Amino acid sequence: MFYCPYATITNNSYRATQMNSYIRVFHASPNSPAVDVYANENLIVKDLAYKELSQYLPVPFGNYNIKVYPSGQMTNPVINTNIYIPENTVFNVAAIGVLPNISLYPIQEPNTAQESGKACVRFIHLSPNAPAVDIKLTDGTTVFNNVAYKDITNYVNVPAGTYTFKVTPNGTDNVVLTVPNIKLGPDNYYTIYAVGLVGKSPALEALAVLEPR
Repeated sequence: MFYCPYATITNNSYRATQMNSYIRVFHASPNSPAVDVYANENLIVKDLAYKELSQYLPVPFGNYNIKVYPSGQMTNPVINTNIYIPENTVFNVAAIGVLPNISLYPIQEPNTAQESGKACVRFIHLSPNAPAVDIKLTDGTTVFNNVAYKDITNYVNVPAGTYTFKVTPNGTDNVVLTVPNIKLGPDNYYTIYAVGLVGKSPALEALAVLEPR
């Protein structure tokens, strides 16, 4: 599955005129209902379902109390935590884990220098019951090695093109997930998220997300 969740932000305006910071929320908790997200008691994301990403929302930098409620409710938040959003920063957070033990997990911006004409791709492991995994190409080449739950890999530069990735438990050739036909364009950044549950519902799957730069 492929997402491009920032239709209202152009590549140029996103960086060149960035006077504020931005926050985006990713719902990655597989057994949680759709949620509403409040920052300092203000509703910022409404009815965000599992596997959905919010738009990038402009916010002033500073301290925020973040509360996450089942959609339509305002009592007994499933997440109640404090975060600091630095100035001129893109701040990504994911709701991860399984109820009743879910939490807000920060995901940092890319810091890898991109090679001109190539694509940058990284992998983030957010499947709470999956083991550490390797991510390989169909020819057996390992792209990412020993990625455990909540690990965020560095970006790697790859030639632009269409890829199929295979996910295996670390150190094995047993394919537990195939991620087919991922188109990686030149001079773009991509994140592949592993979400869901191994052997349970909703099942383990991958989401490929184009990141604005």
